[in-house]
Amino acid sequence: MALSQRVHDLKPNQFVDWRARQISDPIEKLQYLQCAMTGRVALVKRPVWRRLSLGAFVIMTVSFLLPAPGVVSDVSRVSHRQMFPETAKKIPPQSFSDVWLVEETEQEEVFSNGLRVDNRFSTLNQPRFYQVLDRKRSMTPSADWRSQPVGIVYHTTESAIAPFDAERNDALKRISYLTLKNLIENKSYNFFIDRFGRVLRIVEETSAANHAGNSVWADEDSAYLNLNSSFLGIAFEAQTGTGETVPVINAAQVHAGRVLTEMLRAKYRIRSENCVTHAQVSVNPSNMRIGYHTDWARGFPFAALGLDNNYNLPPASLSDFGFEYDGLFRHAIGPDLWKGIPMAEAQVAHDASGNGRSYYAHRTALQDRYHKLYSALKLTGALEESNDAPAQATE
Repeated sequence: MALSQRVHDLKPNQFVDWRARQISDPIEKLQYLQCAMTGRVALVKRPVWRRLSLGAFVIMTVSFLLPAPGVVSDVSRVSHRQMFPETAKKIPPQSFSDVWLVEETEQEEVFSNGLRVDNRFSTLNQPRFYQVLDRKRSMTPSADWRSQPVGIVYHTTESAIAPFDAERNDALKRISYLTLKNLIENKSYNFFIDRFGRVLRIVEETSAANHAGNSVWADEDSAYLNLNSSFLGIAFEAQTGTGETVPVINAAQVHAGRVLTEMLRAKYRIRSENCVTHAQVSVNPSNMRIGYHTDWARGFPFAALGLDNNYNLPPASLSDFGFEYDGLFRHAIGPDLWKGIPMAEAQVAHDASGNGRSYYAHRTALQDRYHKLYSALKLTGALEESNDAPAQATE
């Protein structure tokens, strides 16, 4: 059968996927997918004026004449808190706990592992909706859009902290309330764990919280830029600096973090390597440095939360996009550099040699790729503006 006949026989969605695969340049591919996807993006009511320039608006008008590929959306239309059906069938087998919802009311959810989630303050935000970059195909953007979270970013609120003892009980409660109020107003995280180990839902899981800002992470298959939509945000009421003399979080918070992580990983089949700290993913595109935010730059209790030590993983911001780090970041980490950092630097050196470039020339090329992909994803609406400012509460 001739190629033209095979193409003619393709269904509309298959044609878009086939056509996208013929485009080698990732920026051109993104622009083509943006044309084909515009009609579908409108389904989630994302404001066009926030995403598109005048030129892109013209592209959008033309794109209504083109067949649109199906959106991989697993958000329930019945209940905004309903479990997502499992769609990530390519994820290799991992150990996930068997956690289920025991009871749900307007105020609270109770799970089989003992987790209790306070729902009294939950709110909605921008729908969770994003594209990923295929790491095995030179960061080619995916044809499908996704709405299921694939990871967790852990934060500290960096809010006011009082000594944790019975004599300060009233102050502790007052500070927690002020912090919570600030988080609700800014829709800062999906979950908040206060000093007493209580888990409160802030932004519904089907919505993107404003928690990660400019950020980069990758697993074996995919890379993610700006993780508000692709990752859930969990914040511990804590200050990073207190870890010098006492633990950053107390035993009640560790326990709450463990059962919450256990539930979310079971619910969404989240890989252990995609459970990372804000310091690991935060970047500053203006100077191409990592660690713009340094909460949990060290001391995160991975093992206590049932996770591998992900400080040992090479950050994709360095290995795949050429970011760097400075003395301020080294100070935030402390005397022991993450094991993943020299691994990422070695990868850059290896790839530079393979491409016949110097280390610095190759890193510059990686940085250029980041900026081009960032701009293209911004054009398609795959990246949303966000406010990731830390909470501020005072006694």
